[in-house]
Amino acid sequence: MASESGKLWGGRFVGAVDPIMEKFNASITYDRQLWEVDVQGSKAYSKGLEKAGLLTKAEMDQILHGLDKVAEEWAQGTFKLNPNDEDIHTANERRLKVVTDLRLWMRQTCSMLSGLLWELIRTMVDRAEAECDVLFPGYTHLQRAQPIRWSHWILSHAVALTRDSERLLEVRKRIDVLPLGSGAIAGNPLGVDRELLRAELSFGAITLNSMDATSERDFVAEFLFWASLCVTHLSRMAEDLILYGTKEFGFVQLSDAYSTGSSLMPQKKNPDSLELIRSKAGRVFGRCAGLLMTLKGLPSTYNKDLQEDKEAVFEVSDTMSAVLQVATGVISTLQMPFRQAHEASGKAVFMAETKGVALNQLSLQELQTISPLFLSDVNRVWDYGHSVEQYGALGGTARSSVDWQIRQVRALLQAQQA
Repeated sequence: MASESGKLWGGRFVGAVDPIMEKFNASITYDRQLWEVDVQGSKAYSKGLEKAGLLTKAEMDQILHGLDKVAEEWAQGTFKLNPNDEDIHTANERRLKVVTDLRLWMRQTCSMLSGLLWELIRTMVDRAEAECDVLFPGYTHLQRAQPIRWSHWILSHAVALTRDSERLLEVRKRIDVLPLGSGAIAGNPLGVDRELLRAELSFGAITLNSMDATSERDFVAEFLFWASLCVTHLSRMAEDLILYGTKEFGFVQLSDAYSTGSSLMPQKKNPDSLELIRSKAGRVFGRCAGLLMTLKGLPSTYNKDLQEDKEAVFEVSDTMSAVLQVATGVISTLQMPFRQAHEASGKAVFMAETKGVALNQLSLQELQTISPLFLSDVNRVWDYGHSVEQYGALGGTARSSVDWQIRQVRALLQAQQA
């Protein structure tokens, strides 16, 4: 009989469940990531039950001790899942009959991803500051348009990522709302102090309506949209760098650590890291669109469809963690052919200072003693420099404006970490 199966809902049913349905219904294969926060939430709920007079202090202490034992088993990899465990909550309830929530895990994840995003932005700003004197062709319609600073290009992508950083902090605020104690639909009749639960788990607020609390997945949808937009920004940056790294452009060169070769064509250096970043945008957005379609037709309160939320969150979190770290590695190790030019230009400045003349007064013959790469078109450089410096308005590509942008982005990072 089903009641002998050990299922929490088994007493109502007779006959066995189709094994295919059993597997189809279960979420434990990916829910196991929640073990730590599940125990954390269960501890808080036990304290709430004790305060409501539903547990004695001795009973609460026994449960807390048992939960510590459960946590130890999970941490050491010795916790044994039962075939009847459909999800992480059931797995732990089989031992201690307690409940927890996904929001704790997502709150931690948002903090982790914020740190990775800040590190990427800082890496980009540091590079922009160090290479601010490098001029670079700017493109529209993939046609050369106007000379800009290389730093101006870097900052164009860093600024987009600051918006993503700000959005992630906003999403975290809406994740930081406690639904525990809402019951299945109508609330909790046991007198559990939800403010105590909130304080125990350090949530910023509690949910306002129990029916909404059981089915609301806005915070999941927002997280998936945040990830979709952030990885879209990174995909666009990756596309630029893929182009700039081709022989036809020849502006940058990927580090060997973030590229691969070709067994058939040894001259090639394939930008695998950037191509994979670009590809992840479609994968992440697919998860976002999928969840929204799941939510679209649901009736009020909990439905089993909502089981789809966690797998999407776990996959997208892992993807974004990898993408942000790879992007940081790419930016920090990017090699640039103009480093030779930077050294030559430094020697030219020294020569001009030694002779007591302006840099543009050095002759071609003098410049060629520094490097044979100086050709008769060298005088056009002064036109480019003048062109770049015309755009001194805030947000432009002149040196003063780029310096201002660097200060602004650093200030944004500092404010978000406060």
